[in-house]
Amino acid sequence: FDQVSEYTVYKCTGHPQKSDIASLVNWALNEDFSTAYKNIQELKTAEGLSLQDILTEVHNYVHRLVLPSKVKIMLLMKMAELESRLMGGSSEKIQLGGFLAAFQKTREMIKEEEAKMES
Repeated sequence: FDQVSEYTVYKCTGHPQKSDIASLVNWALNEDFSTAYKNIQELKTAEGLSLQDILTEVHNYVHRLVLPSKVKIMLLMKMAELESRLMGGSSEKIQLGGFLAAFQKTREMIKEEEAKMES
């Protein structure tokens, strides 16, 4: 790289860009499973990212999200389980499915919390 920038530093170290993490969480929370899975796989391939690096950054991102405590705790616990399985040598493709399932569950729990507040 000719110039040092935030992008080049993240690219050289193999860490996901902040904008990539925001997009990834948006896909996981708002897209259907297949679309989110495809988008994340394409991002991983294009940027040379590992699911472990993504999980680390998403973990930090989730702490900043405004979510009901019960929902945030469930999501963080699921992500910790995913990280543990990755460290044990599990398939990234299978764990990406688990990652998206955790966010699908988060979406369901948020809808349930909103329904409780409306009634």
